[in-house]
Amino acid sequence: MTFGEQPAYLRVAGDLREKIVNGSLPPRTRLPSQARIREEYGVSDTVALEARKVLMAEGLVEGRSGSGTYVRERPVPRRIARSGYRSGVGASPFRQEQTAEGARGTWESRSEQEGASAAVAERLGIEPGDRVMRTAYTFREAGEPTMLSTSWEPLAVTGRTPVMLPEEGPLGGCGVVERMAAIDVVVDNVAEQVGARPGLAEELLALGGVPGHVVMVIERTFYASGRAVETADVVVPADRFRVAYHLPVR
Repeated sequence: MTFGEQPAYLRVAGDLREKIVNGSLPPRTRLPSQARIREEYGVSDTVALEARKVLMAEGLVEGRSGSGTYVRERPVPRRIARSGYRSGVGASPFRQEQTAEGARGTWESRSEQEGASAAVAERLGIEPGDRVMRTAYTFREAGEPTMLSTSWEPLAVTGRTPVMLPEEGPLGGCGVVERMAAIDVVVDNVAEQVGARPGLAEELLALGGVPGHVVMVIERTFYASGRAVETADVVVPADRFRVAYHLPVR
């Protein structure tokens, strides 16, 4: 095989990837051994090893101790719908979106006070070290983890009020818009930025992903008259889900 200018390990990985995608190497099939790759493609052991590493980093194959490397099942991406923030419905955006999709979701949460990091302080327009309520969520659908979320609310806004703990009290689980309205804070704008990056080890462990997998990160901030009252990072595994927006035209 002539490899031209592209590094040999990428050409080998590309050929094996194509076989996985077109079904020549179906899920649960053992990937050719390092020796077989070396012989078939006429490359060195180092090239064969690097090609296998590429496929593992892409999440296409997985190693099994004492058994070899196998092609992974390719999940069919499912939608996570995001359709805006409707007040007055007594439910968080997650509950609203699950209802719209006909899904049954659950979640776990944990809240604790902390000093705002420099990055969180910048997003909330407060000083680093100012007290915030940090709430970490794990969302599930039919028991499967679908996304993670970490939110921060400035205690200068919610401290010593009935909504200081997002998931407790009379409005626990109702979402930011209604909770803020209960303390006479009118949320009138929300901004979201969507990006992608390799998942952190703890994120992939919680989401059931493979090291090297990419996650989508939705950076969301709620505002009331220009003042940020909540900001959050929503983390979604990119190989299993697509974030679909349905936003009204105004």
